[in-house]
Amino acid sequence: MSLFWRIFAFNAVVLGAATALLLWAPVTVSVPVLLTEAVILVAGLMVMLIANAALLRIGLAPLDRLTRLMTTVDLLRPGQRLPERGRGGIAELIRTFNAMLERLELERAASSARALLAQEAERRRIAQELHDEVGQSMTAILLGLKRAADEAEGPLRGELRQAQEITRESLDEVRRLVRRLRPGVLEDLGLVSALTSLTTEFATHTGLRVVRRFDAGLPVLDQETELVLYRVAQEALTNAARHAEADRVEVSLRHSEGTVVLAVTDDGRGTGMAREGAGLRGMRERALLIGATLDVTSRPQAGTQVRLTTPVSRKQS
Repeated sequence: MSLFWRIFAFNAVVLGAATALLLWAPVTVSVPVLLTEAVILVAGLMVMLIANAALLRIGLAPLDRLTRLMTTVDLLRPGQRLPERGRGGIAELIRTFNAMLERLELERAASSARALLAQEAERRRIAQELHDEVGQSMTAILLGLKRAADEAEGPLRGELRQAQEITRESLDEVRRLVRRLRPGVLEDLGLVSALTSLTTEFATHTGLRVVRRFDAGLPVLDQETELVLYRVAQEALTNAARHAEADRVEVSLRHSEGTVVLAVTDDGRGTGMAREGAGLRGMRERALLIGATLDVTSRPQAGTQVRLTTPVSRKQS
């Protein structure tokens, strides 16, 4: 039954009941209307309005649920659907909306995958240029400064040594940027070694205490999954250093019941119900790329945990 006929039927029931009461109830209306008759008529009208409102509330409840979902749905949290009950116009509308959500989620995942793959390609290109062009040029400058400092005398030698040290620090920073842009350890030695290198460098540069808990015998993951896990850990550590005001960060990688779970937990101030920023939404987009689930738990003064759960397919394992 369509929505129009359902509303018509509800009103017909109410009006039919009111007509039946007027026909068979021992109530008459005088001219002019007596007080008792007016009270009865007003009471009857109130009963009709309440009954009509109740019936409409029941009939339009699916539309209310649909409206709430439409205002809160987030394509980065897939799987939000309304139950498809019954038949008729409203059920068909809900089925159509659920199908639209599924199509939008697939399109969003595909577009995010293209964007992230293009981003990674651009990262590799920039890292290669930094390594080949800037890195080599700075290395040549460093060697030239060393030769000049060895041949110089007096105050000039001290200034050249200072310039040499500044150049060496800049070269180290360029190499660090190259490693962040293109994790060569990940490609050469795998995820565990890459996360070990990442957390060691993170602890060195931030001064935070990092605890690593990696399960032995982790399943073999494809390159795309390993890259997503690495990037999520990288972003979570960056957020902990910038915003959490933490003293300790724990990074764990576990294998359980056909899934690999990456968790980054800090003991900082937490974010409570604060709105998610670009970093967290970027992590959610990366999770969609491999069909993983990202959960962020944060409470004020109780720290934050970023948990990424990715299924392990038979082909991977």
